[in-house]
Amino acid sequence: MPLLDIRNLTIELDTPEGIVKVLEKVSLTINPGEIHGLVGESGSGRSLLAKAILGVLGPNWHIIADRMMWDGKNLLEMNAKQRRCLMGSEMAMIFQDPSGSLDPVKTIGSQLIEAMVPNKNIPFWRRSHATYLNAQKWLHKVGIKKPKMLMKCYPWELSEGECQKVMIAMAVANHPKLLIADEPTNSMELNTQAQIFRLLSQLNQLQNVSILLVSHELETMVHWCDNLTILYSGQVMESGPVNEMVAMPYHPYTRALLKNLPDHTKKMRHKANLPTLQGSAPSLQHLPAGCRLGPRCPEAQRTCVKQPKLEHIKDRYFACHFPYKSEQEDDDTIA
Repeated sequence: MPLLDIRNLTIELDTPEGIVKVLEKVSLTINPGEIHGLVGESGSGRSLLAKAILGVLGPNWHIIADRMMWDGKNLLEMNAKQRRCLMGSEMAMIFQDPSGSLDPVKTIGSQLIEAMVPNKNIPFWRRSHATYLNAQKWLHKVGIKKPKMLMKCYPWELSEGECQKVMIAMAVANHPKLLIADEPTNSMELNTQAQIFRLLSQLNQLQNVSILLVSHELETMVHWCDNLTILYSGQVMESGPVNEMVAMPYHPYTRALLKNLPDHTKKMRHKANLPTLQGSAPSLQHLPAGCRLGPRCPEAQRTCVKQPKLEHIKDRYFACHFPYKSEQEDDDTIA
């Protein structure tokens, strides 16, 4: 049974210009112990999808979905109190804006200890000290060199990178079943990024923590993720196992993204132009009809003014009227 199963999720926002569909019929499935990547440009709706899963909703949000199941429970039928019980214990999220997510008038240590669940196997007179030592341990694991000193600091005394490490420590300290990481290595140096990804990989392999990794860096996602879902302007373009998508992308948008991955085995001419799609992503107030990639798609035809259905071939999903397919798959379809 999937840990998280979402079918045809639509998020509408009330704006001064009217109702805008920022996400339209998005489906997502995450299995236990899976690292699932969510890729998309800025404004594609990745962070909105992550917040909808966690239940952190805005006052002007309207959520419509055929199904939103969490470990056999229906998230749509839960009230606010039940959703809060899931947050932090079974689900956790590393937010994209770390300094804005921390309370500026509380020390780092008090906020980290407040977010941690005390170990009930330890006698109550030792729990406070044990939780304090556990908080230091997690700060050290995420790359803080002097955790005892940092726990006495306030968020405004730290850099963006240090605040991000504190947020990661808060998220992983309670060993959640699902960790939603929204740009977890933002504003970090390269060696620290590698350290954070190794920590997330250890949580996944040793403690079976499922991870939803949200990023726009496709090269990183290809290296760390088991499956990918690619969003464009609020619609799912393609989803499936990473190795299969890299070997044979079905959607024109996926192929355009993969062409931009650096190939270190070949020589590139100095200042050579990278392959790109013409145009830019549409604004939410002026979304095109049908497939939202249509005005930029190299394979677009008249049929693309109708929204394509999410097609299914084995473990692959794609939403395109004119997908790229291998000769073997074309023969299987004809047969």
